[in-house]
Amino acid sequence: MGTVLSISPATKKAVDADIAGDNAINDKSLKRPSMFVSLSWKKLVASSAKKSVKKVTPNPLPSRELPPSQVAQLNSENTRKTLQTEERKQRAPIPVPVPTVPTNKDTQNTNASSVQKQESSPPLVSPRRIVIQASTGELLRCLGDFVCRRCYKLKELNSGNVILWFRNIDRTLLLQGWQDQGFITPANVVFVYLLCEATIEDDVDNPAELQGTFQTCLYLAYSYMGNEISYPLKPFMIESNQDVFWETALSIINRLSGKMLQLNADPHFFTEVFQDLKSQRNSSEGSLDR
Repeated sequence: MGTVLSISPATKKAVDADIAGDNAINDKSLKRPSMFVSLSWKKLVASSAKKSVKKVTPNPLPSRELPPSQVAQLNSENTRKTLQTEERKQRAPIPVPVPTVPTNKDTQNTNASSVQKQESSPPLVSPRRIVIQASTGELLRCLGDFVCRRCYKLKELNSGNVILWFRNIDRTLLLQGWQDQGFITPANVVFVYLLCEATIEDDVDNPAELQGTFQTCLYLAYSYMGNEISYPLKPFMIESNQDVFWETALSIINRLSGKMLQLNADPHFFTEVFQDLKSQRNSSEGSLDR
């Protein structure tokens, strides 16, 4: 038979109170670890943040002192490199600006401090363009006056004779078909004057000799400046000058080849020769422009 235990109400209340107290204790014991866990997690996060913010510097390399001999060698090498650099700068060409003629606006806007010039050296200015004009007939008359003034021993010579020699040869070449257009132009007359000025001597006393020398200059001028490939010798050569024609021609070529090329390549040189020819005009005679 089983034993039946009977519990009084007061005892039951006491038992229930004990059971409730044990449950409360158990609940508190269970809750306390969570608080400790949360506190320890916050501390762990804070410490990790401080570690991430802290900079990590590498360990510096141990410094070692160089021996005095090596220090002196390095100093000498640095000095040598510096000297070489300065020598290269001194040897480099210095750019020279091309001088130009300033306009009125440029001179007004230019600061006075940037336009300082040395008193010992003259200012460099580009040459200005000189406009010169002359007709073909005027230049022919200047050429004839020059030949007459140079050959002063030929009293009967006049500028018309020299112009006639020139025009007869040009007309003959046109009529015989050796050229399609006339050779006598201002530029070609200047070229002829360049040859005559350096070839015709002032002691000529024979008209035939003067004509032969003049027509030899014409032949070289036609050969160099003419529009045709070749020209015949007959209109340029006279009987009294056949023996010395080529000697005179070769002499002119040897002495004046550089100036002949310069006359076509250098406008300033052409202007100088042009002005020199124009200054040969005899003002006492009338103009001949035909």
